[in-house]
Formats: sequence, C-alpha cells, structure tokens
Amino acid sequence: MTGQTGGKLHIRLHVYDEEVEVVIDRKDEEHYRAAAKLITDRYNVYAQIFKGRKSDHTIALMTLVDIALQYQKERARNDTGPYEDILTRLSAEIENALGEKK
Repeated sequence: MTGQTGGKLHIRLHVYDEEVEVVIDRKDEEHYRAAAKLITDRYNVYAQIFKGRKSDHTIALMTLVDIALQYQKERARNDTGPYEDILTRLSAEIENALGEKK
C-alpha cells in the first residue's frame, strides 16, 4: 500500500518475512527501501547459518549488531573533526606568518 497523507508517504516495507507499514517523508523513500533490503539480506545470511541452532530473536540481534558495526565503521571513517582541527591550526599559523611579514 502506497499513499500520501499530509506531506508524508505511507508505504509498506518487506523486512525479512514481515510487512512493515511506515509513514515517511517522500524524499526518504529510497533510503527506507534500501534499509529494508539490507536488513533482509543480512538477516538471511545469519538465518542460513544459524537457523535451528539460535532463536529468531538472537538472529535478529546478530543482524542488528552487524549493521550497527558497519554504521560505526563508516561513521568513524567519515569523522572530519581531526581534519578540521588541523586546518584551524594551519590557518592560524598562516595568518600569524602573514601578519608578521607586514
């Protein structure tokens, strides 16, 4: 079911073996669908390995940890804080050097 109410989009996402209804901003639809596919794909990997040996709940938690780990690694890789600190210090040094030459 896809519909629009009050500037929002109402969609159904297929996540593993379940349909999940969500109301989202239209601009985020592609990301929601990609997220649902990622969850389903990762869950399927763990289910294939551990089905019958681990509970569905545990498999779901393993999937969440896997995705959260990917997120944390990407977040750390994109952390611009150290670069901003270096640029601020270099800019200050350049300004000081230029100021001394005047």
